[in-house]
Amino acid sequence: MSLLTGMPAVRARLDRRSALWQADWVLVLGVVALAAIGALLIWSATHQRSSLTGGNEHAYLVRHALNFAIGSVLAVGAALTEHRRVRIFAPLLYVASLVGLILVLVPGVGAVINGSRSWIELPWLSVQPSEFAKLAVIVGMALLIAEKGETNHRESARTVDVAQAIGVAAVLVVLVMLQPDLGTVMVLGSIVFGIIAVSGVPKRWMLGLVSAGTVIAALAIQFNVLKEYQLARFVAFADPSQDPQGIGYNVNQARIAIGNGGVFGQGLFHGSQTQNAFVPEQHTDFVFTVAGEELGLIGAGAIIALFVLILWRGLRIAVNARDAFGRLVATGVVCWFAFQAFENIGMTLGIMPVTGLPLPFVSYGGSSMFAGLLAIGLLQNIHLRSHQV
Repeated sequence: MSLLTGMPAVRARLDRRSALWQADWVLVLGVVALAAIGALLIWSATHQRSSLTGGNEHAYLVRHALNFAIGSVLAVGAALTEHRRVRIFAPLLYVASLVGLILVLVPGVGAVINGSRSWIELPWLSVQPSEFAKLAVIVGMALLIAEKGETNHRESARTVDVAQAIGVAAVLVVLVMLQPDLGTVMVLGSIVFGIIAVSGVPKRWMLGLVSAGTVIAALAIQFNVLKEYQLARFVAFADPSQDPQGIGYNVNQARIAIGNGGVFGQGLFHGSQTQNAFVPEQHTDFVFTVAGEELGLIGAGAIIALFVLILWRGLRIAVNARDAFGRLVATGVVCWFAFQAFENIGMTLGIMPVTGLPLPFVSYGGSSMFAGLLAIGLLQNIHLRSHQV
């Protein structure tokens, strides 16, 4: 009897060891490398800014490392969660994100930072629900489309199933737009587009989504949903020289910083723009400018190469997924990271408008790190399931 009762524990240990060996370690190392580079860049951008650090030059370095450690625990938990439980948790994540997005709009609960009511200030930390909304849209849409397909024994989603999935995403998109957080809305749009693209619906759906997005953007401008500073960012994107000391200041300083780096950079902790604090929000939204100035083309190129590596591994996981849910989740995560990295790097180079999006795993920010690492954990979960016999 004792032998039989001990078998489940032995089997669980063997499963954990098997998961350790079968994990996608290329994906893991790519994420760890990005976070490590981010730690150095954040340290360089903040160690001389006592107004940020309160006199502790290592403050943001330690916080970034702590965020990564906590996020890694969440990632491991997501990776080792039994597949059926992941589906059970998906609606809970969606509801939690929905509640969070509603709470930030409540006066006295949501905090306004940089013109957007996107944060809930707690005594010990600040939470940005819109970061977790990205993950909620992915698992919510994937679960709905996959469950409907499995129930009806279909490999491709029906039009009504896709319409319902878009409705699920639209609720969160509207709440994020009301903050307003245009950058996150753009990321959510890319996620929805990617998931629908691989769901098996006719191609006319893609044209319909693009047309709907264009109409919604026009209505948002027409009815003043977007703030004046957000519209001004698009003006600055089109012509940064129009207001170089105002709305165009960030873009111009970012270009100068990256241009200063040349091929090999000015050296870590030695960038003139960075160390003199000419670039605003350099440890968060504009962290790539630190890499461009202090590590040069080689260092900045290495960051881009690491993102390409992560996206490649994510696409492999999507292709090899054993079910529609895994394929759709992996596709959504890849679209999320691809668009957000492109937008963040693009706005520092002046080829995309400034939207306030962090660079995944590199920028400072707890909510962004936690949500991103949870997504990596889900990718590992799908990967491990595809290797089960």
